[in-house]
Amino acid sequence: MLINNDWQTQLIIIGQVILAMILGGFIGFERELANKPAGFRTHTLVAGAACLFMAVAAAAESDLHLSGTVIIDPLRVAAAIVAGVSFLGAGTIFRSSSDSGKVGGLTTAATIWTSAAVGLAVALGQLIAAVGVTIITLIVLRGMSLLERRHDPDA
Repeated sequence: MLINNDWQTQLIIIGQVILAMILGGFIGFERELANKPAGFRTHTLVAGAACLFMAVAAAAESDLHLSGTVIIDPLRVAAAIVAGVSFLGAGTIFRSSSDSGKVGGLTTAATIWTSAAVGLAVALGQLIAAVGVTIITLIVLRGMSLLERRHDPDA
């Protein structure tokens, strides 16, 4: 069993996960305000988990080179996260039997995917991009919601 005694790296990873969870939490809080099925906790955990997977993979790359026989590719981990989160997001998509078969939950699925991307960005040290995408996501969600209400004749 490998035990990494590099406490500094591990503390940095914890800090990255906390930041990713905060950013994912902002997106989730917006979903919570919109009364959507996946909210604060889901988005927080998705962003944090994506960050942890990526950060550990990136850190493990230097730890697992045993005479050059073990090669870690963190981008494969990122691809696996995208696939796994896509499956999770698909669970939020539903088709209404009462509303002419209208499909719902697509935006929530997209925000779960975005939260994972934000977590990956934090893990890779792309902090400005992670914060910027979080802000842009919130602007899109709130801004489009306001526009939809203005143009909805039933509202």
